Amino acid sequence: MQRLRSGSTSLLGSLSGRQLKKKALNSWVAVQDTYFSTKDIFERHRVVFTVATSIASVITAWAGYSIRHYHESKVDQRLESIEKAMNNNYHLGHTEIKKIVDPGSSSTAAWVATAGTTLVIGYGLGWRGGTWYANRQFKREQMKMLGQLKPERWQLLGRVTTQDGYVLSLQRIPVGQSGEKPAGNRPPVLLQHGLLMDAITWLLLPPNQSLAFALADNGFDVWLANTRGTKYSRGHTSLTPQDPAYWYWSWDELVAYDLPSTFQYVHDQTGQKLHYVGHSLGTLIALAAFSKDQLVSMLRSAALLCPIAYVGNVTSPLAKNAADNFIAEGLYWLGLHEFDPRGQPVVDLLKDICSKPGVKCTDLLTSFTGQNCCLNNSIVNTFLDHEPQATATKNMIHLAQMMREGTVKMYDYNDENKNMEHYGQPTPPVYNMTSIPNDLPIFLSYGGADALSDVNDVKLLLDSLKDHDSDKIVFQYREDYAHADYVMAANAKQDVYDPLIVFFRLQ
Repeated sequence: MQRLRSGSTSLLGSLSGRQLKKKALNSWVAVQDTYFSTKDIFERHRVVFTVATSIASVITAWAGYSIRHYHESKVDQRLESIEKAMNNNYHLGHTEIKKIVDPGSSSTAAWVATAGTTLVIGYGLGWRGGTWYANRQFKREQMKMLGQLKPERWQLLGRVTTQDGYVLSLQRIPVGQSGEKPAGNRPPVLLQHGLLMDAITWLLLPPNQSLAFALADNGFDVWLANTRGTKYSRGHTSLTPQDPAYWYWSWDELVAYDLPSTFQYVHDQTGQKLHYVGHSLGTLIALAAFSKDQLVSMLRSAALLCPIAYVGNVTSPLAKNAADNFIAEGLYWLGLHEFDPRGQPVVDLLKDICSKPGVKCTDLLTSFTGQNCCLNNSIVNTFLDHEPQATATKNMIHLAQMMREGTVKMYDYNDENKNMEHYGQPTPPVYNMTSIPNDLPIFLSYGGADALSDVNDVKLLLDSLKDHDSDKIVFQYREDYAHADYVMAANAKQDVYDPLIVFFRLQ
């Protein structure tokens, strides 16, 4: 009987424990929901909270003054009664009594100081606090996207290994801002950054303005690529970044290995064809792959921002001077296989270039990209916190060859025997842009102030696409945009990203 009672108590205790645990979990979920909903309301209505806080500060200051004034009037009345009593009983004068009991007068300066202090605190907690909170949230979202924090909305997905052994990281935004997955499959979109950049290209703008979050909030499954050699893709199955062989590649290898491996991975994970967005070098490697009829079977459509194929008309003083003076080749001959823009050798070379006549490097970004129309200082500072990223010196040589020769061909070893060894012919093969399938849906946007994707070079590309199906290609020209505007401009969402998203929805 005792054993049965004991077992029954244990069973009741177990059930009670489960119920308590369930209630605790439900309570925690409720707390989380309350926290996130409150946070979301605060983020959306920072100005309202700021004004309300300021008004509350003024009211607090006024109420404090009123209470103090009331208290002091009461004290004065009490003091008067005490003074009367002491004068009657002890015959003390008013001045003597005042010396004993006077707490001190309350000056106008004290009232102003009290109100001013309260207003400053209110301002700090309101507008400045809201700004600090927003900036902190922005940085946290960037960290989440880079895999340093991993809640459900942001995922760092393992690794993609290329056929030549490079291990690439890939980030994903599987859901929109609401955190809810809509019914049906979300069409996948792969975002590919440009030269000397990584996936943070798409996160430089605040979350409500960046392309990555705009796509996610519009029902797309967003994937962010990181090219080999960048901060989050420095792995290899047998080499380390300290090995010269690790850096023995140009964008030819990105076309042959990185892009196909990444496409295949996203396609396998989602079971769907994908949309593609490339910026700068991200457009070149895509166009080269499409010209060889690669990847097209896994592709729904492609958006090309600052399209690069032909670069013979580059007007960037930094890029042109470096190409004309064989700067990258010089680094390679010195044994510098990794082109690290933050490294001392490259910094020294930039200083040398900037000292040449006609090259003004006061604004280094403008000297490289052209006069961007719509950047603000905070975005540029964010860019400099994370970028530029490293690439292979051989890759820089390849691009310099294209600038000098005005062609779109594979890396030239400047040796017929070596070219024969690699290509089976004495000269490098050409990427034929006219071979891009005419029925491939393409959205192409370029800027009139771009010093890297020059208008004349873009026109050469457009001429190669003149036979493209007219209902399958969309051109957008922004006269005031330069190279960085497409990923950093404050108005990029409404001017470029929204039309791009509409284009994707139609495919």
